[in-house]
Amino acid sequence: MAKNKILIVDDSELVLMMARDALEEAGYKVFCAHNGLEANGYIFSADRPDLIIMDVMLPMLEGNKKVKLLKEKDFISQIPILLLSSKSEDELRRLTDESGADGYISKPFSPAGIVTAVRNFLP
Repeated sequence: MAKNKILIVDDSELVLMMARDALEEAGYKVFCAHNGLEANGYIFSADRPDLIIMDVMLPMLEGNKKVKLLKEKDFISQIPILLLSSKSEDELRRLTDESGADGYISKPFSPAGIVTAVRNFLP
């Protein structure tokens, strides 16, 4: 059975490592990108991810703005995208609603917490 593919976009190497380790341990295939431009290489490939986790505070273009742009594209709009941030719950809910993201994960997260958040969208 093919593994579900997850793309994590965050400019923190520590966050990428923690999220990747937890999700790979849970059986997912994980790709990491440090910014939105690097993420495009995965998102616009023929082998695009099944779910995207996007940090809000990214260099060049904020993650919530990137999500809004991605959700406008028909071939990507069906991919679940979760925002990732240490912002307050209220602010994160607002950014999720405004961007069209499918949900959010608060930082700091536990390994079990990020896996649970992903399992709400992928088997």
